[in-house]
Amino acid sequence: MKVLSSLKCAKARDKNCRVVRRKGRIYVINKVNPRFKARQG
Repeated sequence: MKVLSSLKCAKARDKNCRVVRRKGRIYVINKVNPRFKARQG
């Protein structure tokens, strides 16, 4: 999982990416291809 300052670029990498808020942190998750996981905050 990468920690990024901007998640807009991470969301655009793949069409299955979703932006999710959990416990004050913002995550990019991808069920189809888990290598696109990213976190912010």
